[in-house]
Amino acid sequence: MPLPTRPARPLTPPVALLLATALMTAGLTGCSALSPFNTCDDTAARLKDLSSQPILESVPKGATVPKSLSSVHAECVDDSGDAWLYAERVYAFPGSRQEVVDFYRTTARADGWHLQHDPSDPSTPETTAGLCFIKGGDGEALLLTVQFPTASQLKFIYGYDAGPEFDSGSAFEIEVGSETDGAETGCFD
Repeated sequence: MPLPTRPARPLTPPVALLLATALMTAGLTGCSALSPFNTCDDTAARLKDLSSQPILESVPKGATVPKSLSSVHAECVDDSGDAWLYAERVYAFPGSRQEVVDFYRTTARADGWHLQHDPSDPSTPETTAGLCFIKGGDGEALLLTVQFPTASQLKFIYGYDAGPEFDSGSAFEIEVGSETDGAETGCFD
């Protein structure tokens, strides 16, 4: 006598239950298909504002703009998390790095910028490390850096061969940056 057989149960209800549970858990934990990062969308006005910051044009006497780097370079970069906006200029200066540091310590402070110091590396001189300032509150926060790129860095970053204008002094780069929404940010966060 044959054994009685039960009809096979469809697997659909357990799979549907598992899928519903996974979707509900994802929704409750805040996971979504949308990126949690700020992007470069709709940042043209903020980039224009960064490019017109007066500090980008304020330079020590004798500083010149190299011919092929004659305009402010502004860009939004969103390739590694939250997008970052910046506007920068490169200058040649016949004087010393210390003169550049002294100029921006005074000029930036007079314009409302606040100098920040790197707590992890207090012994590196500013003529090597550069300067970093912050300005503004949440929603309008800006970050200002003054750096001293080498000829090889100018070549790598800008495709620029440092010409004779750099022979008697040094190059310096000044950059104003910001989060896309103007959120407060520190130099060494």
